[in-house]
Amino acid sequence: MRNSMQPAIIYEDEDIIVCKKPAGVATQTRRIGQADMESLLKNYRASKGELPYIGVVHRLDQPVEGIMVFAKNKEAAADLSRQIKTKLADKYYYAMTDGVPEKKKGTLEDELLQNGKTNTSEVVERGTPQAKHASLSYEVVEQDGKHAVLRIKLDTGRHHQIRVQLAHAGMPIVGDKKYNFKENIAPSGGQLALCSFKIAFRHPKTHRKLEFEIDKPFGLS
Repeated sequence: MRNSMQPAIIYEDEDIIVCKKPAGVATQTRRIGQADMESLLKNYRASKGELPYIGVVHRLDQPVEGIMVFAKNKEAAADLSRQIKTKLADKYYYAMTDGVPEKKKGTLEDELLQNGKTNTSEVVERGTPQAKHASLSYEVVEQDGKHAVLRIKLDTGRHHQIRVQLAHAGMPIVGDKKYNFKENIAPSGGQLALCSFKIAFRHPKTHRKLEFEIDKPFGLS
């Protein structure tokens, strides 16, 4: 990734920037020479002669594309972080799965344990030390005999949550090289079929309800 690449801005005012993160770009990184959303947006603000402050209030995994909101000042960052932490902000995803769920709608609830050494998470038994509860709801919007496209609403925001929970439920995400064992047998060659397509929150200054949405990035047809 070149540092000259321009972020895809969807909405901007004096307090927030809403943009689309491409697949393959990190939200934040300490790797020298690797572009991330934070540095791209800082450079974007600097190019306009603005103070290059960017508040990162939530994250997307590097291989995941989708919509994100960033703060342009510390007050907005604190308010947005509070909304996300207290579940006042809603995040919705699309995922294409290997396998089709038995129910058209459902909720997945698991206990997840993160492994910092391998940068993975796994489903564990309730009561496991340091495990965290994970919950999401899904609805099938398309399906054929082998795959389904799910619309997902996160109730919690755990490490690799959607990827881990869907894999544990027997319907791993297409293109997921960490949690879909089929990708090791017959790689799809495509990107991870997971996209954060919608975010809803209240403006940190006006408190007006805002919703931003991008088109569904993939389908079965």
